[in-house]
Amino acid sequence: MSSSDAPTQPERLSPEAEEQLQRMRFRKALARKKRKEREAAGEIKELNITAMMDMMTILLVFLLKSFASSSAAITASEDVRPPVSSTRASPKDTVAVTITPKNIMVGDKEVVRLVNGVVPPEQLQGRLVVSLDAALKKEVEKLKYIAERNPAAPFSRELSVIGDKKVPYDLLLTVLYTAGQNELENYRFVVLKKEGGD
Repeated sequence: MSSSDAPTQPERLSPEAEEQLQRMRFRKALARKKRKEREAAGEIKELNITAMMDMMTILLVFLLKSFASSSAAITASEDVRPPVSSTRASPKDTVAVTITPKNIMVGDKEVVRLVNGVVPPEQLQGRLVVSLDAALKKEVEKLKYIAERNPAAPFSRELSVIGDKKVPYDLLLTVLYTAGQNELENYRFVVLKKEGGD
């Protein structure tokens, strides 16, 4: 057997080289362990849906309560004090016109500024209030557009009038005439429910 066929013995490392090799192995193992810990920290092991279900239940109750409440929105204001009534009828979601001693609003937008509780002459064409007419046209077009695409929301031709109890009858008639010219023929007057009534 020649010397070339004999198995080679691994070279024996010096103690300093052996110690350096051990340190390198330890550093690699430590880096591997830290990497695994970082990966495990960002990983979601299980999903706790109890808290999410609680949140969804609260949202559902809130949405049902707000849906069941009255749909007529009255902006809190010192200018509007609706009359009191003992009616049991619930308001519906319709075009809303608010009449105060200072202005006439469609929804939340002021369309006519009144002068001493009267519509300025430049805003009138006979009994028709020009800027109110334009605002109501837009609202009616929007309701018709919705009704064409959603049979569950037909155009009801209804108008909710939110008026201060001191609004003059003549001003009220002018507003109703303008609404009638825009196919809003069914009027509902928003009133405050009498406290303590049956």
